[in-house]
Amino acid sequence: MDHIAILYTCHNRKNKTLKALTSLEKAKITYKKPLKTTVYLTDDGSTDGTSDAIKKAFPQVVILKGNGNLFWAGGMINSWNEAIRHIHDGYLLLNDDTFITENIFEEISSTDEYAHKKYNKKGVYIGSTKDPKFGKLTYGGAIITNRFLYKFKILTPNGTIQECDLGNANIMYVDNSVVEEVGILSSGYVHGIADYDYTLKCKKNNIPVLVMPNYCGLCERDTKGLYNSFHLMTFKQRLKHLYSPTGIAFNSRILFMRRFFPYRVPLFIFFGWFKLFFPKIYMNFFLNGRSSK
Repeated sequence: MDHIAILYTCHNRKNKTLKALTSLEKAKITYKKPLKTTVYLTDDGSTDGTSDAIKKAFPQVVILKGNGNLFWAGGMINSWNEAIRHIHDGYLLLNDDTFITENIFEEISSTDEYAHKKYNKKGVYIGSTKDPKFGKLTYGGAIITNRFLYKFKILTPNGTIQECDLGNANIMYVDNSVVEEVGILSSGYVHGIADYDYTLKCKKNNIPVLVMPNYCGLCERDTKGLYNSFHLMTFKQRLKHLYSPTGIAFNSRILFMRRFFPYRVPLFIFFGWFKLFFPKIYMNFFLNGRSSK
């Protein structure tokens, strides 16, 4: 872990992006062991002066340009593709709205040693985040509890290293040996889901995917559920939300299901369209009925 590539993508969140980079610098200063980092950041068509502000505050950051249509997955792939052109021991994926805590590199180091000792190989390490105001778990690693229904449970950090199936890339460290074996984020995803795809792809290849022992950052939860307020939208609004990369991202989710849960695809497509045409029935019968059990 001598030289880490730090990967970001951003779009019109100048203040948050600067705050995220500041938290990274503080963590680097706090870490006592020798460490070299190179930051690769894709600015996906920001119009709020993000790139200029970064150049001024953090001139060492390698800024890459997007066309405004890369979104999260495309932007991170762009940053990662540039990073793998150079020699790195590992890659740390960070969201630009995630403010890492000063223990991050200690967490990576201890998890890395654990993976090498227990599995005789290194892997993917997920950092958990909590809400800066309420202190509740927001993102991290999860275990699948029901593959048929695609149910999963997010793991709360408990001071020990935990195995997981799915991982949010708000904070995700990937050892270079993993990249050599399975590559980087899969193409085909526009915004989200690419991180879940990556961790499941690694699991299929018997690569350890682990949740680091303690919280590693602060990040607000930016979604309230895929179908939140869906029944209050017009049909046109629902259709747009269904296929929007920052909405339900229906096509990306179908791709994900086909790759890892193919038996769920017909059911997933049926219920996606059922919710589109009959959102109130779905809300009243399925969600309300489920909550009463």
